[in-house]
Amino acid sequence: MKRSFILLLTAAFLSFQSCDLLQQAQKVGNLVNCNFGLKTVENLSLAGVNVQNIQSAGNLNILDLGKLTAAVAGGSLPLGFTLNVEAKNPNASPAGMSKLEWILYIDDIEMTRGMLNQQVNIPGNHGTAMIPIQMNVDLKKVLTNKTGDALLNFGLNLAGAGNKPTRFMLKAKPTISVGGYLLSYPGYITIRSN
Repeated sequence: MKRSFILLLTAAFLSFQSCDLLQQAQKVGNLVNCNFGLKTVENLSLAGVNVQNIQSAGNLNILDLGKLTAAVAGGSLPLGFTLNVEAKNPNASPAGMSKLEWILYIDDIEMTRGMLNQQVNIPGNHGTAMIPIQMNVDLKKVLTNKTGDALLNFGLNLAGAGNKPTRFMLKAKPTISVGGYLLSYPGYITIRSN
């Protein structure tokens, strides 16, 4: 897939003459060689309650436990967090992208999809860039067959409660603008948590 993307880029860039366009083309080519990883999950909240470092429901104060109980009994259980994706560039020159289409999976369940419309530049010579992506999911809509306790436990497990680590996976499709044309990576890059 990388080879076909590079051939597509080469064909597109042969028609461009300016230095700026050639630099953009080089950034796209460099992006193919970059390594991506899920670095951290931050600002984890469940129904508006910060659960970032909660190890069990017993660690919640009575007010927060009441908010979560009301949310589970109600129509939605919103989960929000920032997923930080780290990009490493082994190339000598910078890599970049104009936007990033993504699909989030947690424990092999598709949770949500979205688009990050933000220019990202990854410095060369083994440089790194952190790409923060804000995630919002209604657990009651995604996990429709789960009981209220199971929904709450799922949310708290993301914060580190329980004895089974949560597996995050992001499928990502980077796009770059070159000479006014948007070129998307063919298919998705799979990025997993360690």
